[in-house]
Amino acid sequence: MPFLSQPGEPSEPRDPPGCAVLAMPDEIDFCNAAGLLPLIMAVVEQRRDTLRLLVLDLSTTRFMDSQGARLLTAVRRGLPGAARLRVVAVPGGLPSRVLELSGLRRDVPVHDDLAEALGAVSGAAGSRRPAGGGTAGSGTAA
Repeated sequence: MPFLSQPGEPSEPRDPPGCAVLAMPDEIDFCNAAGLLPLIMAVVEQRRDTLRLLVLDLSTTRFMDSQGARLLTAVRRGLPGAARLRVVAVPGGLPSRVLELSGLRRDVPVHDDLAEALGAVSGAAGSRRPAGGGTAGSGTAA
């Protein structure tokens, strides 16, 4: 069953082995966040046995409120044991700021671009809760 994108839904994943990459919609707020969770988790469930890394790409997301932070928390908690979550967010963009203000950047590595997020796979696989509270793309160790 292909993962089909509708307006306001994450787009079809572009997947390196063991990874699922989902481009998130232009806006994530109270209107669509609850509907995004089952779509994301369906992709996770389809790849449950092989998924090591889920990357949610917020690089084209222009608006995100606290419901977006809640969505990412729910996704992180719903991942199978060995799978990790990474987020791509434009530095200085609104989603990046929401992640910072909500404290989620301490728990989920946030990268400046997709290549950086995927490159983290080849190094240390990372954890769901980085030690020391550092975040990728911020100049501190994750």
